[in-house]
Amino acid sequence: MTHDFATEPFSVRLEVRSYEIDPQLHLNGGFYVQYGDHARFACVQAAGVSIEDLLGSGIGPVNLETVIKYHRELRGGDQVDVSCAWEWGSGKTYRVHHQLRQLNGTVAAEVSHVSGLLDIKTRRLIADPGHEWRIRADRPELLGLEPTSPT
Repeated sequence: MTHDFATEPFSVRLEVRSYEIDPQLHLNGGFYVQYGDHARFACVQAAGVSIEDLLGSGIGPVNLETVIKYHRELRGGDQVDVSCAWEWGSGKTYRVHHQLRQLNGTVAAEVSHVSGLLDIKTRRLIADPGHEWRIRADRPELLGLEPTSPT
């Protein structure tokens, strides 16, 4: 089940750098994943989550599956807005969807991840990753999570 508590998904703007292009003069495929990773990390930081504290508590985020859908070329010097939208269910995993949009609004690519939170000692996924993100976030709505109710 998807919960959308923010009106617009979180987004960061990136520019395609010359060393990221391949011999066909467009963005190398691996950088699409890195752009998604960058946007996700920026989103987590904007939500107020300290990755250092998360890791210090013995858990860390992991990607279990990544899918890239290419729609339009990105070339050196292009600027792209990379969104970050989280989708939560009831299991041990969650999804994060990224759209890479050119400044004219054209979707250049979509990157989607199935992710989880790994217990670093047991090497097993945490049963309720949404809870772990929510209790650490000042702005859980950026992570697609309903804010905790005041007690």
